[in-house]
Amino acid sequence: MDGRGERGGRRGRPAASRGRGAVKAAARSSSPGRGRGRGAGGGPGDAAAAATLRGARRDGSAARRGPPARRGSVVRNLPAGPAAGGGEAPAAPRSRAAAAGAPAARRRAAVPDGTVVPPVAAASSSGGPRLREVLSRLSLGRQDVSEASGLVNQVVSQLIQAIRSQEGSFGSIERLGAGSYYEHVKISEPNEFDIMLVMPVSRLQLDECDDTGAYYYLTFKRTPKEKHLFKFLDEDGKLSAFKMLQALRNIIKREVKNIKNAEVTVKRRKAGSPAITLQIKNPPAEISVDIILTLEVQQSWPPSTQDGLKIEQWLGRKVRGEFRNKSLHLVAKQNKKEKVLRGNTWRLSFSHIEKAMLNNHGSSKTCCESDGPKCCRKGCLKLLKYLLEQLKMKYTKQLEKICSYHVKTAFFHSCVMWPNDTDWHLGDLDHCFQKYLGYFLDCLQKSELPHFFIPRYNLLSLEDKASSDFLSRQINYQLNNRFPIFQERCHLQNIFKVCRKYRRICSS
Repeated sequence: MDGRGERGGRRGRPAASRGRGAVKAAARSSSPGRGRGRGAGGGPGDAAAAATLRGARRDGSAARRGPPARRGSVVRNLPAGPAAGGGEAPAAPRSRAAAAGAPAARRRAAVPDGTVVPPVAAASSSGGPRLREVLSRLSLGRQDVSEASGLVNQVVSQLIQAIRSQEGSFGSIERLGAGSYYEHVKISEPNEFDIMLVMPVSRLQLDECDDTGAYYYLTFKRTPKEKHLFKFLDEDGKLSAFKMLQALRNIIKREVKNIKNAEVTVKRRKAGSPAITLQIKNPPAEISVDIILTLEVQQSWPPSTQDGLKIEQWLGRKVRGEFRNKSLHLVAKQNKKEKVLRGNTWRLSFSHIEKAMLNNHGSSKTCCESDGPKCCRKGCLKLLKYLLEQLKMKYTKQLEKICSYHVKTAFFHSCVMWPNDTDWHLGDLDHCFQKYLGYFLDCLQKSELPHFFIPRYNLLSLEDKASSDFLSRQINYQLNNRFPIFQERCHLQNIFKVCRKYRRICSS
């Protein structure tokens, strides 16, 4: 992810020369109002940003240049980070290294709920990876992208042709690329693609099935022109997501057997998932393609969305009106809150709007165009996506309730809080990432992250608080220890890239 320019810690006298005075300075650093961070820009997020910017390290990593720390110093005995509830980690034992870190400690402040967060810029200058270096490793190789997208296009085009040839049911579907690859925020490898198969449907009656405002039962207001949809109605006259998805799945399973230029398999159905997932062999790895059945209805968005999409100060009132005039999309997603899972619920989808916002994300029309000023919004998003991805690989069970959509939603809210392009200056990567990360931590600690389009729908419910708290602790640990997980994964990525290069050489 691309955020702000990295800044190193200030140079000063060698650590060994300060002695007791530095220890006293460390003690004084905890007094209120000692350090001042940079302003984060106007808007309701100022308090969260200002607090985040003044965060201090508890690990002494901002030590000025001087003799190496002793073996038993605080650098080698790092605290595990503050508790999720906002309490600080226990004080580290004092040592020469701790004294050396005293000037950095003067910049201590807390994120909105009181959890201490160290400044990213200083962390990156003390042995940890610089954020811009990490971001450069996340960029996709052109040849890898060309190979992967070419293979996916061939497979999907053949499937769509077969699906359309079926009598009636899905003859009108259109392809729409969605997700991180088509939003240009895919990281590391081009190995995941989301393809929406959009099916136009005449006017529908939407009835909320819970209090989130996101899930609906669908019925026809009048006899539909699409007579072939009658077979997908359940006994109550509701359009069955399960029946439609199963019919589409059967067509795809038959057709993949006819694909000659690639080895394609259909993964087993995951309960409640709106996607039909294909696995395409692309040695030394595989490509995952999610096929998502999407209904497109030309009618007004439901009342639950009225107070969402607050982008007037960011993208403008006119753009908001244009987005809200776009068609309504619904995907075949099971509502797991139902006592009896009958497979007849549909969830609102705003993937087409999210894609448009990410690809035209500037408050000015020329932001990030070839001849226009550049910002670091997408870079920040990529960095946090990568951090979550690596943590989920390491703690799969503990973080199963957290997904990249949480990170993406927090990103949109951050863009609203800091709406101007100058708030995301390309040279301010570390600072901007700090603001964004501080807001996300605040959401985790409060278990409150409103859906960007449906404000009353909280994506971090109290039922998932254990996962939110765990992620909060892990992120704070990474901050306090200069993002060790970024360094751990770097070597594995290099090995993977070498394997791909070797495969190309052998096949040429």
